[in-house]
This record gives sequence, C-alpha cells and structure tokens, in this order.
Amino acid sequence: MTAKSRRLLVIAGIAALLGIAAMLVLGALRDNIVFFFTPSEITKTHQKAGQQLRLGGLVKDGSVHIDGMQSVFTVTDGSADITVRYNNALPSLFREGQGVVAEGEIENGVFIAQTVLAKHDENYMPAEVAEKLKEQGVWQGGAKE
Repeated sequence: MTAKSRRLLVIAGIAALLGIAAMLVLGALRDNIVFFFTPSEITKTHQKAGQQLRLGGLVKDGSVHIDGMQSVFTVTDGSADITVRYNNALPSLFREGQGVVAEGEIENGVFIAQTVLAKHDENYMPAEVAEKLKEQGVWQGGAKE
C-alpha cells in the first residue's frame, strides 16, 4: 500500500466517523427541539398532543383566572386565541395585555404550560414574538433587536 492510498484511507475513515457523530448528535437533538408558535399558527397547523411547543402572544384582557397556584388565561395574537393552564406561580410581571411566552404542550385544545415567561419592562418583548405580532398588526411597540 502506497503512502497516498494510506492517506486517502485515513481521510475516508475520519470523514465516516465525523458523519456518524453528526448523525448521532442531530438525532438526539431532534427530540429536544422546541418550536415557537403564535395562537394562529397552532390552530392552523393542528399540532399533535404531547409535542413540546413555545406559545407566544399577548395575554387577553379579562381572561386571567387564578385559584391558588392554578391559573387559566388566554393568549391571543389578535386573530386566534388559545387557553393556557398553568399549575405554578405566575411571574410577578405577568399582566393582562402584556406579552408572554409559555412553554408546554397541547392537550384537548388547551395549552398546558410548564413554564411561563412575562416581559420584564415597557419596551421588551422577545424578538420572535414581536415580529409575528407585528406581521399580524396586533403589537405596535418597539422590540429590541
């Protein structure tokens, strides 16, 4: 075997190992990726139950009902609403009419949140939430970019 063929064989072996490693990493990440959706997108795409999602929008005025640690509220993007159930303490900055991002899954048409994040001042909203709400003409504020 010549030196040239050995180098080619070593390079091919390294490329094969890198390909296998990339496939393993991507396969492991596929199950842990959480996609971001607005209420309109969730109702249009009919997400399957049990799939982890991030729901972003505005808390609908008059929709918040809190009973101890359990809360139910509605997230809207102006054209669609989704009811959210959360069994933990809401963030102190959580209010009606404010931006919110909830992470969880859909069960029987209700979004069951494991995490709820509220905007932290008058000018901030997560860029992806603000962008999607601006596209629909619902939110007019200035998101930091």
